[in-house]
Amino acid sequence: MSVPHRPTVARFTRRRASGYTGRVRAFSSWLLVAIAMSGCSHTAPPGAAARTVEPTVLLRRAGGPELRVVVELAQTEPERTRGLMYRQTLEPGHGMLFLFEQPQPLKFWMKNTYIPLDMIFISTDKKIVFIEENATPLTLEPRGPDSNTQYVLEVPGGWCKQRGIGLGLEVVFEHLP
Repeated sequence: MSVPHRPTVARFTRRRASGYTGRVRAFSSWLLVAIAMSGCSHTAPPGAAARTVEPTVLLRRAGGPELRVVVELAQTEPERTRGLMYRQTLEPGHGMLFLFEQPQPLKFWMKNTYIPLDMIFISTDKKIVFIEENATPLTLEPRGPDSNTQYVLEVPGGWCKQRGIGLGLEVVFEHLP
């Protein structure tokens, strides 16, 4: 009588052992895959700051270092209309780049703009063709060249003079959408 009972206990024990072993094997396999995949992930090394790529304008001066301006983009009509209105500050090395689909006569004003700006008008071939320096805040006077331009870069007032920016400089756009 005890003989038929033993195989049942043995079978139960074996099933239980194989179930436990199966779960351990499955977990071990999952763990190995997770470890392998974590080694493949692309993360910055510890202590390295994550860098975001921001739209940038480079101004290439002959005989001098490139100047880099991190820009906000004004691509749509509402963005171009608002521009830098209502801003109280604009950090050096930062600005706004106005992008137009076609070259055209562009005139800008300073309505509701509280800070003086340098307006750099750029041709289709990405050369500076006109600079309006230190545009007076809160004025409605139209500013810009009589020729067609396609881009305008606005930077803090006095920035161009301080850095020797002049007509004919080459302009390069980086990281634009």
